[in-house]
Amino acid sequence: MSHTPPNAAFKPINIAVLTVSDTRTEENDTSGQVLCERIKAAGHQVAAKHIAPDNIYVLRAIVSQWIADPEIHAVITTGGTGLTGRDVTPEALKVLYDKEIEGFGELFRQISYNLIKTSSLQSRAIAGLANGTVLFSLPGSPGACKDGWDHIIVHQLDSRHKPCNLVELMPRFLEV
Repeated sequence: MSHTPPNAAFKPINIAVLTVSDTRTEENDTSGQVLCERIKAAGHQVAAKHIAPDNIYVLRAIVSQWIADPEIHAVITTGGTGLTGRDVTPEALKVLYDKEIEGFGELFRQISYNLIKTSSLQSRAIAGLANGTVLFSLPGSPGACKDGWDHIIVHQLDSRHKPCNLVELMPRFLEV
């Protein structure tokens, strides 16, 4: 449940969406579509959207460009967080992190457990900060994207959410 003061000002941010899949296209990328729809409905902008294969170096290259762009405030990836040999999103992105947000994966799996029970242990959902940009990596199913957005991300990317949120911290992410 969000604790949003009634008169607080909303600060829209720019969010990039990356679908990680060897098989998805713009026509059948339901998870990417779910995220884009929710981002826009929340009042934010989709700054970029891309579909990339399950390849560590391709993923790093795309996300590195986005985290180097000061106009992109957050990146959400969907897919590649499972346990198969082709699931490489955590390995691709963790090396880019300046700081990992361990609580995101823990909270995501707790929420998932309430819905899919012990199958939640197969998720390697993660989050971190890189060059002042927040990175969230969700599983590739539309349901997991809805759960991650609706229960965690939408609140943390809402400047009105109290007692705290990531948007209000963004100006301080690059402090030394």
